Amino acid sequence: MKAVLRTGAGALLVISIMFLGSFGLWIGTPLLWLWVGSQVQGATDSIGLALLAMFVGAVVTVIAGARLLSRLSAWHRANRIARDGLDPGNAALETVLVVSAGISVAAFAVWFFLFAGASPVPIGIGL
Repeated sequence: MKAVLRTGAGALLVISIMFLGSFGLWIGTPLLWLWVGSQVQGATDSIGLALLAMFVGAVVTVIAGARLLSRLSAWHRANRIARDGLDPGNAALETVLVVSAGISVAAFAVWFFLFAGASPVPIGIGL
């Protein structure tokens, strides 16, 4: 199994998992904790407790996700060094995070302006 992970297919698999994890950080974490906060607010009728639960939960989830991505990056780096002797550093992780953040922002903008019913021009300014 380790020999397979040292091939290009193994590196592609690790990068794919890193992409899924980073999309989880950018999209999944906020959606999850907004939902949890709404459930807490509905059950307790306390917006403060809901905000606290969302904040603490999001911070803990981001820290756990960052650790997971860091371990995947270290695994990719070790396999790359074992395969061809070159040390890529953290270039794979940095690229994955930047590209996934850009895609997430673009997806949010499309959703916000086209599907959420938001107007790009503030209503009531006399236009």
